[in-house]
Amino acid sequence: MQNNIFSGLFVGQNLLTLKEVDSTNNFLKNILSNSKPVPEGTVIMAETQFAGRGQQNNQWHSEPGKNLTFSILLKPTFLAVADQFDLTRAVSLGVYDALCPILGDQLKIKWPNDIYYGDKKLGGMLIENLLQGQQIKSAIIGIGLNINQEIFPDGASNATSVKQILQKDYDLRFILAEICNNIEAYYLNLKAGKIDFVRNTYLNRLYWFKQNKRFKAAGTEFNGTITGVKENGLLVVDSNNKETTYNLKEIEFLNNK
Repeated sequence: MQNNIFSGLFVGQNLLTLKEVDSTNNFLKNILSNSKPVPEGTVIMAETQFAGRGQQNNQWHSEPGKNLTFSILLKPTFLAVADQFDLTRAVSLGVYDALCPILGDQLKIKWPNDIYYGDKKLGGMLIENLLQGQQIKSAIIGIGLNINQEIFPDGASNATSVKQILQKDYDLRFILAEICNNIEAYYLNLKAGKIDFVRNTYLNRLYWFKQNKRFKAAGTEFNGTITGVKENGLLVVDSNNKETTYNLKEIEFLNNK
């Protein structure tokens, strides 16, 4: 099915919209496991996800029909398994570049792949890579973004939406198309070997980059400065002139209360 708002070569050209699904990532995985050929760039979009997941199996709460919950299939066979975080960078940048014209420079990427506006979370993603030997056979990229939702459950006090920020509704399909077009552009940069460009751009859009902030790791609070992100995606934080690397869930960002 061709969609003229999707101006890219392949991402979003095959779009399937579902009324309700447990998770768009699971739906895409099930199609792939049936051994049916699925074109690269296929997008599965759901009006409602009743079991959406974030990193480390965190639940993702979304009001039906108000937000973007979708998954993209990519086949980054050109990426070494050791460099799979570059895909996270490219996807995060694609989402950032789609939203930046609407929201401006308070938009940031919070390591590893959450989308923040100021100190509030607009959305995030879950990338599931299917490996074959030393190759990434395919990647299922699930993205959830708060667009037109105004009220969030008590447990989501850190959440915000485009509507809360700008006080107006946005067309979900238009934003979806912009995201797909921008993800494709960064993905093609990776494919063309422009790794340093993608890595440097990601760093420059990073939340708290080169700022002295409060963190918590191994039960201890400390002041530190994010100085970089390793090739494999580990976060580098300098504290008292000593650099330490952290994996997901090993470090917590402490917003000033």
